[in-house]
Amino acid sequence: MSTTTRRHNAADQAVAYLRGAGERFVDDLAAFVRFPSVSAQPAHAVDIERCALWLADHLRTIGLEHVRIARTRGHPIVQADWLHAPRRDTVLIYGHYDVQPAEPLGKWVSSPFEPAVRGNELYGRGASDDKGQLFVHVKAIESYLRSGGSLPVNVKCLFEGEEEIGSPNLAEFVAAHRHELVAQCAVLSDTPILAPDRPAITYGLRGGLSMELEIATLEHDLHSGNFGGAVHNAIQVLSDVLASLHDKNGRIAIADFYDRVLAVSSAERTYLQRNGPSDWELLRSAGGVRAAGEPGYTAYERTAIRPALSITGIQGGYSGPGVKAVIPARASAKLNFRLVPQQEPDEIERLFRTHVGRVISPSVRFRIRTGLSARPVLLRWDHSVMRAAASAYQSSFDQLPVLIRSGGTIPVAALLQDVLRIPTVLMGFALPDDRMHAPNERFRLPMFFRGIKTSIQFLAEMSKRSSAAPGRERVLH
Repeated sequence: MSTTTRRHNAADQAVAYLRGAGERFVDDLAAFVRFPSVSAQPAHAVDIERCALWLADHLRTIGLEHVRIARTRGHPIVQADWLHAPRRDTVLIYGHYDVQPAEPLGKWVSSPFEPAVRGNELYGRGASDDKGQLFVHVKAIESYLRSGGSLPVNVKCLFEGEEEIGSPNLAEFVAAHRHELVAQCAVLSDTPILAPDRPAITYGLRGGLSMELEIATLEHDLHSGNFGGAVHNAIQVLSDVLASLHDKNGRIAIADFYDRVLAVSSAERTYLQRNGPSDWELLRSAGGVRAAGEPGYTAYERTAIRPALSITGIQGGYSGPGVKAVIPARASAKLNFRLVPQQEPDEIERLFRTHVGRVISPSVRFRIRTGLSARPVLLRWDHSVMRAAASAYQSSFDQLPVLIRSGGTIPVAALLQDVLRIPTVLMGFALPDDRMHAPNERFRLPMFFRGIKTSIQFLAEMSKRSSAAPGRERVLH
């Protein structure tokens, strides 16, 4: 029997195992989603620890080796591997087991951490982002190991618990463990495709920069009748700053903000417009709202190839029932920048601080805190790893994927590119209306199973790449 035939047989056996184990796979995913592993809320630190322990135990159960929980200054990283495929490539699989806060809880049809299957959809916080997509690869590995006892390539797993707060400890961990993370490629699934019958590979991600601006005008709140019109109002000062951040056309009004924005060729824009979501499709997934933002670009281009600044939260004053006649002493706002290639988070932070200093009166105190800081990523789309992923999608979706750019931010993507210097492929299986970060998040079970099959085929395709290309690309240039 030829090596190619053995590879096909192994993949076919894994797919057959998947068909027989589908109901149990859903139960396992529900158990995973049940952990309220919210990294942004300290009250859930114990839940994150319990989730990491559960995930590590599950990886041992399916046959992975050297499973360990690596401690960081924050939440733990779960690692595992299987390294018994001599002369084959090693694939590094990344995912994150932490989730976004579930609030507002009253908007959920069922409890966010009591997973519910309704029809062909599993509902729960993290079902799509990223537990379901992470689990696609875990279950592909299980399907191989339980059906044939081996994998067609070597694999290393790196599953973190801080992605939703910007992966603050991941860079230090990757730099310190770069030698044990050596691989020929990395795969991560934390992105959407266009539709159930429209697979897509993401080749560009925006960077992220989250900041909090706090204004302090007084030592304490004052009576608005006695002092209104005579002293600074923290909410009014904050409102003036926020209003100054965009011009009337929707462009960001911070000086020099656009200086380093990488221009996108007309050919690439045409490709993205032809293959990406239309304005109608994108706005429908947002709930049928009207388009807004920078003129001269489609809604998709605004989210994928142009930077953005969103005000994500405001606090200050009195917000209870009835009225309270006070001048608030303090007010704060949370802001989130999305950056495009060649924009550096550190430089944008400096520009923002300079802008705030110009707008605010010298008599007003302010403080700026920085949270998430992640560089944008533009991946090679001509690499053999991308071709392996495309072939895998074609096997399970019956058509080749299109290439898209995403407005989201995945901090590890820049680390893989800059520190490990290995080609990375972003293989998404979520759908645009899966309600990531919103109430009633879900993962379509047909996409879960199709994703597992795609991952099975991807590992098989990477095995072909190992044997066919002794001089294969190993380093990004």
